[in-house]
Amino acid sequence: MIKIGTPFSSSSTKLVLLGSGELGKEVAIEAQRLGVHVVAIDRYPNAPAMQVAHESIVIDMLDPSVLESTLRNLKPDFIVPEIEAIHTQTLVKLEGDGFKIVPSAKAVNLTMNREGIRNFAGKELGLKTSNYRFADTSDEFRKFVLEIGIPCVVKPIMSSSGKGQSIIRKEDEIDSAWEYGQTGGRTGKGRMIVEEFIPFDFEITLLTIRHVGGTTFLEPIGHKQVNGDYVESWMPQAMSEKALTSAKFIAEKVTSGLGGFGIFGVELFIKGDEVYFSEVSPRPHDTGLVTLVSQNFSEFSLHIRAILGLPLPKLEYNTPAASAAILLDGNTSSPSFTGLEKALEREGVDIRLFGKPEVRGKRRMGVALAKAATVDEAREKARSARDHIRLD
Repeated sequence: MIKIGTPFSSSSTKLVLLGSGELGKEVAIEAQRLGVHVVAIDRYPNAPAMQVAHESIVIDMLDPSVLESTLRNLKPDFIVPEIEAIHTQTLVKLEGDGFKIVPSAKAVNLTMNREGIRNFAGKELGLKTSNYRFADTSDEFRKFVLEIGIPCVVKPIMSSSGKGQSIIRKEDEIDSAWEYGQTGGRTGKGRMIVEEFIPFDFEITLLTIRHVGGTTFLEPIGHKQVNGDYVESWMPQAMSEKALTSAKFIAEKVTSGLGGFGIFGVELFIKGDEVYFSEVSPRPHDTGLVTLVSQNFSEFSLHIRAILGLPLPKLEYNTPAASAAILLDGNTSSPSFTGLEKALEREGVDIRLFGKPEVRGKRRMGVALAKAATVDEAREKARSARDHIRLD
């Protein structure tokens, strides 16, 4: 029998978010709807999820002693990593001591590092991936780029949101790509992955939910990235039945291998009927923000239900839908926005402003969401709404 307590009481069911960005904010809201006591943790104060959580704490999550002592003091029922910049070996240790890591410490530990998850998928599971090498020095990097072939994709093995990622299209770009990659890693300079460039037709996120009733797949989400960072997503992405069957096979194999309950964002390259594994996030995915309007229960709601061991609801897909990231450029600790009235003029459009407390350079500050009769129309409406939002 599932039992949920009352926040701020001795019976509380406590969930700790490690990382409190815009995805964590939606997770916190959905957890609160089911009476879960939410503690939001991040490296800076007033992060989006902190603004809606019952409690918030600021720590360096890469410091193992600080992370361990904080979690042991909190004694949570669930520890839910929302970002990659966490000392994951501490989570492995805590899981061994009986703490519940979502979806599992293995999943979080392997997926934080591109080397770990790529070797797991390609070598252990035998899934089709692009050809790749790992380079520790600039000399190795040059050697492997020439072995893999130009063009190729290069990125730090530990980074997020496209930081340090680039496509090498000419030999004279090798050295600058190495230097750029050394600036983008979560833990500073380090190992890089050199990856074959696949001329794919499109890429998808296949949101895959492991829950008490088995494994459920959402409709495929198409998405566009610029320099490795999501800028648009839409749902559903049209694809052949053969490719979709292969995508589900790969997603099921990867997620069952990682274990645990919750939602996984499985990223795949599609070329005709061929499907290549790219990456997986053991948490809600930024491209899945489109599910806030595309279906009756968002990826965040489904994640919480799976975590708590509750049955999944019957999913109903509304209409074709799209999202467009509101990426703004500025330098302020008190951002304010204009253009919302213009953005919201059209029917079927919605806006989420994340509430991030500052902007230093370019930062994703919100998302435009749209529904329409077709995916193309939804994408156009989302982009149009996005373009109206400005920093004041």
